[in-house]
Amino acid sequence: MTRAKAAATRTPAGRAQVQHTLGFGVPATSDPHHFKVLIPKSSTGKVQISEYLGLQSASADTAVIDRVLLDRPRWTAIRAEVQRAFNARLTAHGLKPSAWKIGENPVDRLLGKELCVLAWAVEQMEASKIPVAVRNWLALRPEERWWLFGMTAMATGGVMDAGKGWRIALQHALGDVAQSDLLGTRARRGRNDRDDNRLSLDLFGDDTA
Repeated sequence: MTRAKAAATRTPAGRAQVQHTLGFGVPATSDPHHFKVLIPKSSTGKVQISEYLGLQSASADTAVIDRVLLDRPRWTAIRAEVQRAFNARLTAHGLKPSAWKIGENPVDRLLGKELCVLAWAVEQMEASKIPVAVRNWLALRPEERWWLFGMTAMATGGVMDAGKGWRIALQHALGDVAQSDLLGTRARRGRNDRDDNRLSLDLFGDDTA
């Protein structure tokens, strides 16, 4: 009986230490900065990725930024690898994994930026090159993806900016086979360093983008 009481006493405290999240790592707090991936019921409907600035927004008019619309086949080509990569990061931080579903899918603000980089790259890419783009994206460090998001979002980060500036640059950089080989070589050289640093990455920390 004494042991049972002790266990009952410890359990609530242990649970209190686990951060409650929604979707892919979004803190369950009041109006956090995050992204949403809207997947329509129609199998031919486009998938929309939007950024919700939350309490950081200057006004209600700028609280939501629609970042990209993806044709369903393009989304289908990237969703599984993105889900796997995101869940690996979440699990490493002791957060619950998630899965894409019809409707609204909340995504942590940093993971959302990384997703936008890949979505911008493939939005007008030849279908045959998308697997190459996914491999290149996976080879990038999170910090590199955040930087690419920041550079792209400054001038061409809206839903109507497809085919412009940095959006075109991302398409060529991630979809080029030679670039894939280059990134693969670098990834192999730095794999041990990334493995050592992955657990120390602050998923909800400040980013430079």
